[in-house]
This record gives sequence, structure tokens and C-alpha cells, in this order.
Amino acid sequence: MQTDELNMYFNNMMVLGSVGRVITEWKDIPMELLMRIVSLLDDRTVIVASGVCSGWRDAICWGLTQFSLSWCKNNMNNMVLSLAPKFTKLRVLTLRQNKPQLDDHAVETIAANCHELEDLDLSKSFKLSDWSLYALARGCPNLIKLNISGCSAFSDAGLVYLSGYCRKLKILNLCGCVKAASDNALKAIGYKCQQLQSINLGWCEGVSDVGVMSLAYGCPDLRAIDLCGCVLITDESVIALANNCLHLRSLGLYYCQNITDRAIYALAHSRVKNKHEVWESVKSRYYEKKNEEEEEEEGLINLNISQCTALTPPAVQALCDSFPALHTCAGRHSLIISGCLNLTSVHCACAFQSHRALASLSH
Repeated sequence: MQTDELNMYFNNMMVLGSVGRVITEWKDIPMELLMRIVSLLDDRTVIVASGVCSGWRDAICWGLTQFSLSWCKNNMNNMVLSLAPKFTKLRVLTLRQNKPQLDDHAVETIAANCHELEDLDLSKSFKLSDWSLYALARGCPNLIKLNISGCSAFSDAGLVYLSGYCRKLKILNLCGCVKAASDNALKAIGYKCQQLQSINLGWCEGVSDVGVMSLAYGCPDLRAIDLCGCVLITDESVIALANNCLHLRSLGLYYCQNITDRAIYALAHSRVKNKHEVWESVKSRYYEKKNEEEEEEEGLINLNISQCTALTPPAVQALCDSFPALHTCAGRHSLIISGCLNLTSVHCACAFQSHRALASLSH
């Protein structure tokens, strides 16, 4: 919608108010109705609406909780500087960029005005420095989800500082943050962000067992961790995750060529070893979430071991047998083994079910 369309929309909303008077001007529209209209607008139209009148500005200020500027190709920085002071109730803000536009001043403006922010996407913001992380730490302590993938200028000092204030973080994407995602930073995250459920460390080549083990010991609710391209990690990282993160669902080990059968057997055995603890956890929350039992019983559902050339078929087959949700069959690839030609004999549960079905038909 543009301004003309907004006016047309308003004309269609000429209704009798609750006290019997006719709405004839923008200022006559009740705040509740304005906020409802705002919730139906796309992000571009919200910007237009914010300039209609003070009533619209107030409605957007109080009613707008999600906003994206990822469609903005050239002027994102100036728009953030202009809009952040108006959109103070934002909980979700997406600023993903195809080319770097944002600078630290824009992020500082966000942090100074959007204190209720829970979900922030700053991916590919190559221009940002640690000053942005310092500002977010002070201004947005309620962050639950943060995507700074590709922000290669951040250092581990900034990430350590952020983790000290944003302790509610559950989802953190650090893919490609080669300077920020150090073992020192992961130690701080493991110690301070104990609610963490998902972390992407893809291609952070400086990460070693020390950092991953800190996460495994400090973040027991970890459900997804991507270590693709973390060439320094060994079996010790995977064993720590298997033994301490009972809810682990997704694990990326692409090109982690130091991983051996020892790690895979640890994952396979963790299902049996942790079964009692998982069951107790399920029972304690049964009445809060009736389907929790099924979710817990499902175990590992995604695993990428592409290019892990040291692995052998018996170990990976044992893992498939322990976690039936891992699939190698066409169309359901949740166990990715590309580049491991020695693993072509590994089959998921579907293959055995098909074999049994064919056998029964032949009889």
C-alpha cells in the first residue's frame, strides 16, 4: 500500500464508533483499530503510515513488534537511524543485507531505543565493529535470538562482553565470524548463556575442543550445533556433546576430518545411556507439553558427516540403528555422508522396513 491506498483503506473503514459518532478523520480512529490496521500492513507501507499523522505514529510505536528492512538495497542505514526511535516496541528486527550498509551508529540507535528486542538479524554486516556488540549488550539485554553470521570484523572481546549481558540467548549464529568465535568467547558463552539451544560455528576455524566442550558442559539444553569446517575439533568435542547435551537433535561435522569412530559410537551409546535421564525429564514436563515424550524419544534427527573420511560403516550403522530418524534414503536425507565413499553400505531404518515388506510379499 502507498498513501493513496491507505486513504482508500481508511474510506472503507468509515464506521460508527462505540459511542455512536461517525469516524470522518484519521484522528477519530480509535487506537485499538489503528493498531489492528498496522498489524495488517507490509513493512514498506508501515514506513508510509508512520508519516500520516501523530495517531499513526503512536499506533506504530505501540503496536509494531516485527519489522524487516532486508528488502532495502541501498539506504538501510539512514532508514534505521530514522525509524528506530519511532519503532520502540520491536521484538523482531531483520536487517539482513546482500551488500554491507549498516554502520555502528545505526546499531547504537537500535540499542538506544528498542530495549524489548528479542530477535535481531544483522547477517553480512561487514562494516560493524565491536562497538555494535557493546551497544547491544547495554541496550538489548532481552535478546533471545541473534544472527551475526558473516560479521567478520567482530572480535572475541565484543562477543565476551555481549554474553555477560545477554544471558537469555537461545539461538546464536556465528557462522563465518572467524575472529569473534574463539575458544575464549565460547568459554564465556558456556558460562553465562546457559539457556543456549542452538549455535552455528560454521567455518570458524579457530574453534577447538576447548571451546566446544565449554558449550557442552555449560549449555545442557543445547539442541543444535553446527561445527562444519571447524577443522581443529576432535572426538573429544563430540563425546562431550553426547554425554552432556541430552536434547541434541542436530549436529554438523562437515569436513571435521579428525572425527573417528570413537565419537560416532559415543553418540550411538548416548541414547541408551541417557534414556533414563531423558525419561525423567519427560515425565516432569508431561502436563506442560503432552507431546514432549515423543519429541524426546526421537533423539538425533540431523547429522552431517560429509568429508569425515576416517569413519567406518559399522560405527555409522550403529548410529543409524540407535537413531531411526536419521535417513539415508532418497528424499529424506537427514544423515549426510557425501564424500565418504566407504559409507555407501550404511542404510537407515527405511531400507530394512522395505526389505521386510518385500520378504512378506514374497511369502
